[in-house]
Amino acid sequence: MTGVLTTDHPAWIEARTGTHARAVRTASGVWVLSWNPEGPHMMCVQGAEDVKPTFVTTDPSCLPDSVPAELKAGLDDLGPTQRLANPWLWDAITTAILRQVVRAGQARKLYRAWCRTFGTTVPGPIGELSVAPTAAQVLALDDERFTAVGAKFHRSVLQAAAIHYERHSIHWQRMDSRDLVAALMSVPRIGPWTAAAAAADYTGDFSIYPHDDLAVRTWAAQIAPAHGWPGRKDKAFGPMWTGMAGPDRTALHTLTLSTLTWGSHAR
Repeated sequence: MTGVLTTDHPAWIEARTGTHARAVRTASGVWVLSWNPEGPHMMCVQGAEDVKPTFVTTDPSCLPDSVPAELKAGLDDLGPTQRLANPWLWDAITTAILRQVVRAGQARKLYRAWCRTFGTTVPGPIGELSVAPTAAQVLALDDERFTAVGAKFHRSVLQAAAIHYERHSIHWQRMDSRDLVAALMSVPRIGPWTAAAAAADYTGDFSIYPHDDLAVRTWAAQIAPAHGWPGRKDKAFGPMWTGMAGPDRTALHTLTLSTLTWGSHAR
């Protein structure tokens, strides 16, 4: 397997050597994954190996000619990318919720502190790695513990999401990406952005990602600065972005995810 690793998820930790590592929970156990220039390595460290993590390839060379030449050239330089398909819907929901309101850098710190404090920690190739606490563990936390870790603002939505997840997770996991977005929006304080970000992370379908997200706008403008992008508060960006991809949802997925991957490496 070759390609650039997509590291948009805050669980990925990078060593000075360039190796990335992350712990994930699948339906059967906890896995430790590492990625170096030769590709991925994975090992089950808790539970059974029945359900393995998988990587999905996205190739920007397949983008249509409707994508501006400068943008397409920048993404072509990135080359094919590999993104871990998040195997745990609850982690995808948790991640999206902890991104509410705060900036991306602060969200990464909050997510990692949340997992380290309340989740499961295992040894990894570049230090200890942690996975998020389960929905049941979240419901058992006292209110003060949310405040202590810096998640006071997110307490009520995490608790509401945990209640709904305990009731509906089996059904949610069988939904396609669009239906999952609608289902997640039934949770109090989960709006379109949070629902779409969580569903994209879990299903791997970035055609449903919130395309006017600040990260997409920022990286697109850096890749193709000469293009006439709308201003930050201009609502024309979303229609422009989807129009570039045309009616093909795969092209929209590729355009969006490749741009986010480019940004992760630029950062």
